[in-house]
Amino acid sequence: MNEESFQTKADLKDTGFGYTLSLIGGKYKMPVLYALYTNDGPVRYNQLKRMLGTISFKTLTNTLKELEADHLIHRKEYPQVPPKVEYRLSEKGLSLMPVLDEICYWGEEQMKNN
Repeated sequence: MNEESFQTKADLKDTGFGYTLSLIGGKYKMPVLYALYTNDGPVRYNQLKRMLGTISFKTLTNTLKELEADHLIHRKEYPQVPPKVEYRLSEKGLSLMPVLDEICYWGEEQMKNN
């Protein structure tokens, strides 16, 4: 393999695969997206925290901020005391769900075979 072909194959960040991983990579991004997807309607912060279990408040906050910055989720804040914030998938986030469903189906098949 020459150096040029190695360089081309090594630049995954410049591919669709690399872009997708930049959006959903990390320990909690896919679980957050899937939790929002499987819930009917918007989800409040504490409800999402309970759904995910072991995630810390700081990690959940950072994950939600990243997903919002990437336009995968919508955050709606209601001006009241105490503050009320709801999260839901955006259209872009919804478009990822067939991919996450396929990952789920693959995992279910693999669990059966073990």
